[in-house]
Amino acid sequence: MDTEIPSVNRVDDIRDELVALQGQRIKVRANMGRSRIVERTGTLVGAHPSLFVVEVEERRGRRARQSYQYVDVLTNTVELYDIDSGERILDYTPEEPLQ
Repeated sequence: MDTEIPSVNRVDDIRDELVALQGQRIKVRANMGRSRIVERTGTLVGAHPSLFVVEVEERRGRRARQSYQYVDVLTNTVELYDIDSGERILDYTPEEPLQ
């Protein structure tokens, strides 16, 4: 019997957990492709049906809003970290390699 959670339910779980984290400061590490990884620190300001929004600090005190999809968290394209402890939030890496 297969006990694997369907990925649609995992996306819902990710959204629910991020709704609970709204207003908290987090660090976002996003793989933008072609060996380009962007790390930013900001506040989780919104969790919408298909994406979440992080308000990040830019140079000279300016702020910008970055949006990411829940699927990117599921596929580890976007990683979220706690600012204080440095621990990863919502780690969905498989425990066993796929065969």
